[in-house]
Amino acid sequence: MRGPLVSDLMNWPVVSVDPDTPAAELATLLHRYRIGAVPVADARSRPIGVVAESDLPARFRRGGTHRRVRGRGPRARELMTRPVPTVHPDEPVRRAAQRLAQARQPRLYVVDGSGRLVGVLARADVLRTFVRPDAEIKAVVERETSAQRALSVRVDDGVVTLEGTAHGGADAERAVRLAEAVPGVVAVRNRLRHEEDYAEAF
Repeated sequence: MRGPLVSDLMNWPVVSVDPDTPAAELATLLHRYRIGAVPVADARSRPIGVVAESDLPARFRRGGTHRRVRGRGPRARELMTRPVPTVHPDEPVRRAAQRLAQARQPRLYVVDGSGRLVGVLARADVLRTFVRPDAEIKAVVERETSAQRALSVRVDDGVVTLEGTAHGGADAERAVRLAEAVPGVVAVRNRLRHEEDYAEAF
């Protein structure tokens, strides 16, 4: 049985803006839909940038739409950041979760084969599919990797960090694979040193 795909969890339709949308309207959209960022799309609905609340001029942030502000502010094309973090709808959720964790992205924008915006996958949506207490995950990972005595395990929101010393590269890779197979693990960060690395240093 296959695991869930991005298309199974993504939210749609997606609120997007064109490059000429002024900051005042961007702030209104972020507040109205209670979202942290909005994608900027071209005439073919392809995402070309993202504007987050932190990208807006200070006078438009945090309820700025509830008080009078002068002017409509700069436009989306001047405020947006690139590149846009994208993912395809047929990618496994586990792979998307790894990207979200490793790049520390709050969301990925889902595009079809033509690059058109078809959805958005938020980190919170992904985490709901891997709900399991961190302490429980930690205990299972420690048990599965118990052969590596110099290994330590840390878990934060389902993201496992392996630290310490492995016997060699093969053992480190095996520990990572074992951790990745534990239900509830979103991603694994491998920070293991190899014993041969120490041997070469002397």
